[in-house]
Amino acid sequence: MEAELTSQPDTWRRAADLAEDAPLPRSGERVVVLGCGTSWFMAQSYAVLREQAGHGVTDAFSASEAPLDRDYDLAIVLSRSGTTTEAIAVAERLRGRTRTLAVVADPDTPLPTLVDDVVTLDFADETSVVQTRFATTALTMLRAGLGLDVTPSIADAEAALAAPLDQALVDAEQMTFLGSGWAVGLAHEAALKNREASQSWTESYPSMEYRHGPIAIAAEGRATWVLGVAPDGLQADVAATGATYVEHPGTDPLAELVLTQRVALERARARGLDPDHPRALSRSVILP
Repeated sequence: MEAELTSQPDTWRRAADLAEDAPLPRSGERVVVLGCGTSWFMAQSYAVLREQAGHGVTDAFSASEAPLDRDYDLAIVLSRSGTTTEAIAVAERLRGRTRTLAVVADPDTPLPTLVDDVVTLDFADETSVVQTRFATTALTMLRAGLGLDVTPSIADAEAALAAPLDQALVDAEQMTFLGSGWAVGLAHEAALKNREASQSWTESYPSMEYRHGPIAIAAEGRATWVLGVAPDGLQADVAATGATYVEHPGTDPLAELVLTQRVALERARARGLDPDHPRALSRSVILP
């Protein structure tokens, strides 16, 4: 996990170059992005970015819950393994009805045989069960495909890899991750990463929803971490609970996710856990 998450600035650069010739959505197309787990959260972030950039309606769903009777021009299926049962099932349902694009790490898997186009990010494939660089590399490619400059994000990721870690985050009893806009999906992913790697009690919410109940669990020895821009007054409200408040204004939220991955790794180490082989998890969910 450490080797893979620290390689992200390099894989992001390669992904940005790849985006120039990749069969990505055209502006004005109605797009749905599908995935499971981490891929679903990346789909959420991309959907917001694409709509904010003015490229057209973009929805994101977990592959198992997608309303596929809607009129889409393109469906993007994100899957590191290319073997996940729900991803394959949704591609089969869309076949012949909606143009489909798969983004995978391994082209020699079932999913690429079921879609119209494939983008292979084999240079971002991973050995660890806990997914880090494939997800962020896929999102970087998709961001670049929108015409967005990802250079600042890469620079921020390099800084996140070099920054010292706050021991309070490694030791925290509980962590809540918050985000707004496209960072909501990243907050969900940060929480998932820490649950997977270190069996931690984590939660995640849109930032403005936090004070509608979830802040009740904030307390001394716990942490509230905002990815991206925080709502006015939130820091003071969290401080009043005694919880550790984390915010890095001006840092790209995807680079901030890299920092949360580092915390997940150190929390696993502190608890004597193997983050590459989390309890009850496998690289791909393949159902009978």
